[in-house]
Amino acid sequence: MKRRDFITLLGGAAAWPVAARAQQSERVRRIGVLIAGDENDPALKPRLSAVTQFLADLGWTDGRNVRMDLRWASGDSDRTRALAQELVGLQPDIILASSTPATAALQRQTRTIPILFVDVSDPIASGLVARLDRPGGNVNGFVNMEASLGGKWLELLSEIAPGLKRAAIMFNPDTAPTSTFMPSFETAARSLKVEAITAPVHSDVEIEAAINALGRKPGGGLVVMPDVFMNVHRAPIILAASRNNVPAVSSLSAFARDGGLLSYGPDRVDTYRRAASYVDRILRGAKPGDLPLQLPTKFEMAVNLKTAKALGLTIPSGVLTIADEVIE
Repeated sequence: MKRRDFITLLGGAAAWPVAARAQQSERVRRIGVLIAGDENDPALKPRLSAVTQFLADLGWTDGRNVRMDLRWASGDSDRTRALAQELVGLQPDIILASSTPATAALQRQTRTIPILFVDVSDPIASGLVARLDRPGGNVNGFVNMEASLGGKWLELLSEIAPGLKRAAIMFNPDTAPTSTFMPSFETAARSLKVEAITAPVHSDVEIEAAINALGRKPGGGLVVMPDVFMNVHRAPIILAASRNNVPAVSSLSAFARDGGLLSYGPDRVDTYRRAASYVDRILRGAKPGDLPLQLPTKFEMAVNLKTAKALGLTIPSGVLTIADEVIE
């Protein structure tokens, strides 16, 4: 999505039921946006739309009192650092950042400009904030995961694939908060009597090699850790899992829509919508360090029946009952 497309979303989002509030400030505010993913990823458009539409409802109108500077890092660490420096140089009033690497890159550039994050799993372990209730400093945001999900993903995978004997948790060690989900994943593996395997990867070649190894014997399964690298590279993950007959679960709903077996995680569109309310509060004078961090409140599950059939699996009725989306 180009910057002009993003602005179009803002300008045409809605009528302004609270336009009078926007008139309180004549100065045009500048909002930097650093998205860790790729601008061609269709999963990201609804999230950005949620931000712009809710900001519009709150009276922030493009061309009158707000300007967006949108940048895409495409999962590249060097590009993330360069774009963080570029955005800070523009001296915006606030920067909205997606992912831990993007937020950390921005924090290294400024300790004064407010930074609001989304899609961050463990901001304390990542060193972004000191505490959840009153983080201090210039960083605040919306935590998108719970540590217990590492075990939940494996439990769901075991329920759908009862022959599971080995399960790998895949992540990029350069960008993923491994300490967050590993304990619950390993605890669930012991309880389920499933061999726990760690699968650090840095490229499509390593992704394919790791999944090929899982598929050499029956009973292999894959947990895809939430991570911008994993999201950007979900197509080769899905393809390799299909070729090797390996059932896989991810936190990202687009994973199941794109051909993966199962997804379970926070409703990211809802998270981005809620983040817009904090953008509004900070633009109106609230200090990021004084606001409590927010935890996920809505979760969603998607199951791909076509993929299940190709893998020779039958989705239990209990899973289908609680699924928010069943893809046929």
